[in-house]
Amino acid sequence: MAKKKKKNSTTKYVVGAAAVAVVAFGAYSVLSNGNKKSDSKESQAIRWTFPTDISTLDISKNTDTYSGTIIGNTGSNLLRIDADGKVVPELAKEISHSKDGLSYEVTLRDGLKWSDGSDLTAEDFVYTWQRIVDPKTASEYSYLASGVKNADDILAGKGKVEDLGVKADGNKITFTLERPVPQFEYLLTFTNFMPQSKKFVEKEGDKYGTTSDKQLYSGPYKFEGWNGTNGSFKLVKNENYWDKDSVKAPEIDFEVVKQPENAVQMYKQNKLDFAPIGTPDLYNANKNEKGVKYVAEATTAYIQYLQNGKNKALSNTKIRQALNLTTNRKELVDQVTAGVSKPATGLVPAELAKTSDGKDLAEFVKQPYTYNVDDAKKLWDEGLKEIGESSVKLTITADADSPAAKTTVEYLSGAWENALPGLKIEQKFVPFKQRLQDSTNHNFDMVISLWGGDYPEGSTFYSLFPTGAPYNNGEFSNKAYDESFKLATTKDALNDDARNNDYKDIEKALYDEANINPLYWRGRYALENPDVKDVIFASTGLNTDFKYAYRESK
Repeated sequence: MAKKKKKNSTTKYVVGAAAVAVVAFGAYSVLSNGNKKSDSKESQAIRWTFPTDISTLDISKNTDTYSGTIIGNTGSNLLRIDADGKVVPELAKEISHSKDGLSYEVTLRDGLKWSDGSDLTAEDFVYTWQRIVDPKTASEYSYLASGVKNADDILAGKGKVEDLGVKADGNKITFTLERPVPQFEYLLTFTNFMPQSKKFVEKEGDKYGTTSDKQLYSGPYKFEGWNGTNGSFKLVKNENYWDKDSVKAPEIDFEVVKQPENAVQMYKQNKLDFAPIGTPDLYNANKNEKGVKYVAEATTAYIQYLQNGKNKALSNTKIRQALNLTTNRKELVDQVTAGVSKPATGLVPAELAKTSDGKDLAEFVKQPYTYNVDDAKKLWDEGLKEIGESSVKLTITADADSPAAKTTVEYLSGAWENALPGLKIEQKFVPFKQRLQDSTNHNFDMVISLWGGDYPEGSTFYSLFPTGAPYNNGEFSNKAYDESFKLATTKDALNDDARNNDYKDIEKALYDEANINPLYWRGRYALENPDVKDVIFASTGLNTDFKYAYRESK
């Protein structure tokens, strides 16, 4: 077992194959342990499902949960989250950081290999960090590198990627920061910062990450059978993975099943080992079944309003406030999720993080989002007068392949039209991939978005909406928000209490201006085969980790 020890001005973690925790993050659950008996590869395969297609294997460019699940199980980073929700060493052998949090030094394990047998080196980590901040990559997650030396200048097109504060020297990597980044160790577990081979990426060019054959793998599994559009594919054990002896399942078979009713039927026919029961009907019909499991999430469903001036109505604060006030979140949650999800009282969800005194951060920063039709009508009338209109037509966009999204849109359309005279709502349903693209291109009036925490600290949500941020799809600018976010990420970065107070100010700024409409914090139940053991579920980051998973033989 590794020991935590001090050396000069640094804190060091020295690790072996079994390691102690470094930092705890998030809410996690794990299926119980058991002994696996030998059997055929096919019979020992675990059969999983996604509710929508995956979109890419490009480590720098991915943004969606399901592609991230594949990337996170076929790739490895310097650190990994274990079954107890703690950060433990993965490809790193030794990590140290300065007391002021401005320098991290990592020593890699010996003999690391890519899935094709070629050497995995420190330069592969330098390249992945340089690639994500390179403006040519256009990564929507590039903002996470902010705080690393010269990252902001490079992102702004004012510096060279070679000047980024990530350097390699033999098997050592040094990270130099411009300011303390409280979540930095978590970034060393994050899928978008997993290593990439520059030689391989450049060889594949535009085809990189577009099929399972156009990627190299550094993690527990390799990916096979994905041609870029199909819905059946699998993970197979990576024999060149450094910790291959810990990987027990020979393969994980995936099937994209877009209708949840079909997934449940396949589960009951023993064709799947996992099936979400996220709709009210499915949950009520199956909540007493054997194998029902609550899977912790830190995910918020919210509406983005286009506020860049192209939509006159939604650029008006009072009209946005009226829409927020005529959103009955409790009734919505009951109708859409059978009460499994929770009405949102802010952007940041429950089960993400806690304050220094143990209070859930969501409770600490909550705002008085209420349902009040009378107040809404007054604001609506005032807003219409300010824009010189007597009626307004707005389009709301949502995922065509999500039953919950459809129900949400239908509920909100009726509620808003009934409460606000002169309002006409048009419903627009598009595939998941198209909704992401429309959001990025600001091609919407209102769009239902979901964000799951990437790490268990408030900035994983509050970094979404500073002026000009990549995920600020509504293109609003809120001065109070920007000022509080700057404090949280600079002056107050290492002061938990002060930083959380900044986050409360951010929530108030969003509430006062009605820049978004927080709907609910998603809860999730699923059916899973009791014979499948040691699948790790996390509320943030890699939400489903199959490294230690296996099927117990009878």
